[in-house]
Amino acid sequence: MTNLEQLYQHYLKHPVICTDTRSITKGCLFFALKGENFDANTFAEKAIDQGAAFSIIDNADYAQNDQFILVDDVLATLQQLAKHHRQQLDIPIIGLTGSNGKTTTKELIRAVLAERYQTFATKGNLNNHIGVPLSILGINSTIQIAVIEMGANHQKEIEFLCEIAQPTHGLISNVGMAHLDGFGGFEGVKKGKAELYAYLKAHHGTAFVNGSNEDLMEMSNKAALTNVVHYNSAQPNAVCGHLKHSDPLIEFDWSFKGQNHEAKANLTGTYNFENILAAISIGCFFNLSAHEINKGLANYFPTNNRSQLTKTESNTVICDFYNANPSSMAAAINNLNSLSATKKIAILGDMFELGEESSVQHAHIIQLAAQSNINELIFVGHHFFNTKDGYNAHFFSTPSEAAAFIKAQHWKGTLILLKGSRGMALEQLLPLL
Repeated sequence: MTNLEQLYQHYLKHPVICTDTRSITKGCLFFALKGENFDANTFAEKAIDQGAAFSIIDNADYAQNDQFILVDDVLATLQQLAKHHRQQLDIPIIGLTGSNGKTTTKELIRAVLAERYQTFATKGNLNNHIGVPLSILGINSTIQIAVIEMGANHQKEIEFLCEIAQPTHGLISNVGMAHLDGFGGFEGVKKGKAELYAYLKAHHGTAFVNGSNEDLMEMSNKAALTNVVHYNSAQPNAVCGHLKHSDPLIEFDWSFKGQNHEAKANLTGTYNFENILAAISIGCFFNLSAHEINKGLANYFPTNNRSQLTKTESNTVICDFYNANPSSMAAAINNLNSLSATKKIAILGDMFELGEESSVQHAHIIQLAAQSNINELIFVGHHFFNTKDGYNAHFFSTPSEAAAFIKAQHWKGTLILLKGSRGMALEQLLPLL
């Protein structure tokens, strides 16, 4: 068996980690992780053949020579290696979690900080028990500051990820009706997300807290945080802002220490304004100038199907179909309701992981949409379909059924919201719009 320090020396010489033989690069370390339907130990030889320097395995049957490093548990070893690497890094690491807006907020923070610092941020949504270790191991000696996104769908997960990432600073974007099944309700969500505050408290870290969010203020007060930077608050020297315009892109004023500034962002959705203020607050904390902050915001263009405004040949589509829960769905509906357009359509897909709350929450979203000024409503998925009775809208069990209807519509000059949980794969409808 190879010990952790020996493995770390291999990592220093071969600092690229791969967990998929489809993305092997020459000289990488291949970690043979197990999944529900696969055992990557069986791919260890293939990884070596494709150029990996070493394959880390936990089944001795696949150890052929010194290039096959045998450990007790590949996943646990990956996590331990990341934690060990983190302990060698003497840089600020900002831990970020929340029910909605994590990835957009992360990208805004990265865009702002990158105006002055060599900045690393979690790629995509590598924010779980595998993604966080991979992110930490992606930080090299050139990086001056890092933003690590942490996702969770049950208690103690954020606590576990904090032990790996060891954030010096932290931000909870918000708490909402997400992963209710795993967390055991909304209070469980708050308890789970607050594990970040607990870690910061125990390790003398600094938390950035939205002073206008009652839940976050309650959670931060309960955690008795020592080092707190408030934003969107009446607290002295807090970053504050005023939303001037969001139809469709956001324009606003912001102030810090008595200085006022005007700015723009390439984002739609009033709900993103708080995410923007969080990024500004962190930029100010790390001594960026207002010019650098505004430049970073202006240079960020969403490309991840989160609040992304897309022009098709015929219509304008708000692409927000990376994920959905009742909180983010309500925010997206309210935003569409506030926008000016000749015709507005909402195509909304099922929300997952709501447990016993599912039928109630889907019915609530239908009611909210029905009360809006949206001209046409299309609901896609079994959860919405099973709640359809009594509503004047189009309901389809599957995206393919919805596609057949959409193809026959020939909409033009229409503003369309496309939003649903990732598992609904609503991106397949975008070419039809």
